[in-house]
Amino acid sequence: MTASAALWFLPFTLVIGLWVAWSDMKTMKIPNRAVLALLLVYLIIGPLALPFQIWLWGWVVGLCVLLSGFVLNAAGAMGGGDAKFSAAMALIMAQIDLRVLAVLTCATVLGAFATHRIFGLIPALRRRFAWDSWDRPGFPLRSDFPMGLALAGILNFYLLFTILPQF
Repeated sequence: MTASAALWFLPFTLVIGLWVAWSDMKTMKIPNRAVLALLLVYLIIGPLALPFQIWLWGWVVGLCVLLSGFVLNAAGAMGGGDAKFSAAMALIMAQIDLRVLAVLTCATVLGAFATHRIFGLIPALRRRFAWDSWDRPGFPLRSDFPMGLALAGILNFYLLFTILPQF
């Protein structure tokens, strides 16, 4: 993806990413409307920002990620909202080098997990934000993790890192 294309997507993905992260931390659910919003962004902005063949390829990659996500969801390894949002992200990230994706994913998931757990141990924050992700049985040692926090970070860091070399 070019820096120019990333600039087209970033204003929308930042807002949608904040929505997804906040909602997943608060309710442990990623709203279908957020997934549809990201799909609409790709449907409308994609043809303006990307060459047509690359835009079409994004749909193929997104479908593959969606099918993989459904298999993982059926196996209990991933939430349904995570699977759908990952597929919507894949539309935009279809051109990413898999090595870069692996490093970006590891760093973002570890950072999001540590931040979520540490902030959840601060009494003032727990009182201020009544998030389901902090109220699950076994928190902080054994508990579900709001993967939408990490997924939104992966998408937006990818776009930001694509733009940064231009500055």
